[in-house]
Amino acid sequence: MSATRNPQESSSAAERVGAAPKKNDQKKDDGSPDFATLLHAWIEAHRASLIDSLRRLAKQPIGSFFTCLVMAVALSLPMGLSLLLNNVERLGGSWQRAAQISLFLNLDASEADGQKLRAQIADMGDVAESEWISREQALAEFQQQSGLGEALKELPENPLPAVILVTPKEVDKAALEALRLRLADLPKVQQAQLDLLWVERLSAILKLGERFVFGLTLLLVMALLLVIGNTIRLHIENRRTEIEVIKLVGGTDSYVRRPFLYMGALYGLGAGLLSWAVLAFGLDWLNGAVVRLAGLYGSDFALGGVPLADGLSLLLGAVLLGYIGAWLAVARHLNELAPK
Repeated sequence: MSATRNPQESSSAAERVGAAPKKNDQKKDDGSPDFATLLHAWIEAHRASLIDSLRRLAKQPIGSFFTCLVMAVALSLPMGLSLLLNNVERLGGSWQRAAQISLFLNLDASEADGQKLRAQIADMGDVAESEWISREQALAEFQQQSGLGEALKELPENPLPAVILVTPKEVDKAALEALRLRLADLPKVQQAQLDLLWVERLSAILKLGERFVFGLTLLLVMALLLVIGNTIRLHIENRRTEIEVIKLVGGTDSYVRRPFLYMGALYGLGAGLLSWAVLAFGLDWLNGAVVRLAGLYGSDFALGGVPLADGLSLLLGAVLLGYIGAWLAVARHLNELAPK
């Protein structure tokens, strides 16, 4: 004998035997997964690719280390040269001080006139600093540096004028010449002197160093892309059969590409860390000789280390280079990985 059950009794019976109730938050009405499910799947896919890349690199520690070391050496060269240029610039004080304008005042200019003129010049917008040197101070420095102290004492009076040393804010030939002409027109100024040839030499040396570092950086970036691209190509060849099977069962290009991109980024991360360590050790090793040499000249100059901002930029650039090199390598060989 059959009995008719109402819907509520059927629902209760289903719950008693362990049937899972329908959850509206897992899927939408059309059956597609919601955003949280997609995000979780995306994170899990990337986590699995990262772990797989780490595992494969750990299986070849020596080869992975030497690949990172080659990249680190290439990264260290331009960064090291740039840091040395900055230290050489700091050794000279600054490029601005090398381009000082010397204002020779009239012999009848008093110290009050000179101090007033110095303050007026210091207030100019394109002047970084102005220094007053009295006639007595100029004579004492000349006696000390020339070795003619006894002969100068025989002179009836001090022949040297007072001087104001003007340090400009920017080193530019046209701007410096305009500033020199403006200073020469000031009262009590007999002559305004600027060694433009020295300024041009300093500017040429600086530009030459910058261009050399820029050109070397471009060459080494291309070499790094070739190194990481060739390394990723070898990994692709070793996994060709596996990749063909993955594509045969419906694996997408992004799924195939993802582990190699992580591998390239990991190579870049390791190279960046090694490069940072090489630069820090190299500058510290070189600093001992520099300190001893500077001490012979009565200077306390010492090489600066790798600034934190430069180190982080080096690390980020290395990761990006590894990622780009891997992407280029995979993109080139992706069409060849179709199952045959």
